[in-house]
Amino acid sequence: MTEPFSVRLEVRSYEIDPHLHLNGGFYVQYADHARFACVRAAGVSVEDLLGSGLGPVNLETVIKYHRELRGGDEVDVSCTWEWGAGKTYRVHHLLRRLDGTPAAEVSHVSGLLDLKTRRVIADPDREWRARATNPELLGLKP
Repeated sequence: MTEPFSVRLEVRSYEIDPHLHLNGGFYVQYADHARFACVRAAGVSVEDLLGSGLGPVNLETVIKYHRELRGGDEVDVSCTWEWGAGKTYRVHHLLRRLDGTPAAEVSHVSGLLDLKTRRVIADPDREWRARATNPELLGLKP
């Protein structure tokens, strides 16, 4: 099995809360950054996706904290996609310190929103696969 897609980020001073660790909202932003980097690496143009009237949407986000991150820490944020048979899919992110220690997990239940009808479409995997040049990065078979 290959390693999941991952990006490395550094905790910046303005992301720190009064307890001197990473503010909770930034965990979600780190996950979002990794997910969109993964989508780009898979060859999907988010601009083209939006231009076709579809937009990714998070329907649920869960954060599990394991170890604090402090200013200057570096963290690898992985991105693993899980597909089922319905309108939604899951994206899991593991935020791991450089020594391999898990700092947090961020998981999303997501879908593709039809921007005209404002409804989640039935086959999001088909739409992602059709646009990706490297669909395996999105957990899809070519």
